[in-house]
Amino acid sequence: QVQLVESGGGLVQAGGSLRLSCAASGGTFSRYGMSWFRQAPGKEREFVAAIRWSGGGTNYADSVKGRFTISRDNAKNTVYLQMNSLKPEDTAVYYCAAAAYGGYSTTTRNYDYWGQGTQVTVSS
Repeated sequence: QVQLVESGGGLVQAGGSLRLSCAASGGTFSRYGMSWFRQAPGKEREFVAAIRWSGGGTNYADSVKGRFTISRDNAKNTVYLQMNSLKPEDTAVYYCAAAAYGGYSTTTRNYDYWGQGTQVTVSS
């Protein structure tokens, strides 16, 4: 059983930056594909970014390409999401997820474990 704990959310002005972290425990982190999803009030959970188990491949939603960067440190069992040039439409609860198959899927059904989420609010 893998436990995921997100941190780093908060309130930031438009154009600012935040770095989210997701610490994993209870499993072999280096084997899991990792991702970030987000969910705004009244909307479905949507894909943001993903990274393969090895860190050798990444995938991004079109809405965040060029602004967000996903990375991982397998020695620290942690995945990160660096968010730059934030916009009010980035406001959401951000969730970390782990996929046992090791890939970087964009769909929620391919992920086996989820964190509790961290709130990101971008003011205009």
